[in-house]
Amino acid sequence: MSAAWDTPPPAREAVESWLDRVRPAIVADGGNVELLSVERDGTVRIALQGACVECPARLATLRVGIEEPLKKAFDGIQTVVAVD
Repeated sequence: MSAAWDTPPPAREAVESWLDRVRPAIVADGGNVELLSVERDGTVRIALQGACVECPARLATLRVGIEEPLKKAFDGIQTVVAVD
């Protein structure tokens, strides 16, 4: 039996392509998301931009709108971290 961390993370291009599908909803609210890196340990680092920087729903966007569905879409992703 393999543990979740035994599964390599997806390629950066695959994560970027996935973000392109959710980006229009974020842009429609005046924000944006930039993929900074996909680390070997399964950490995805992003930067929320525009209106997302000061938005009270920033954490919900990060966890419910990005992290949870991204983890469901790709094995090997452990967490999504927003970098300021």
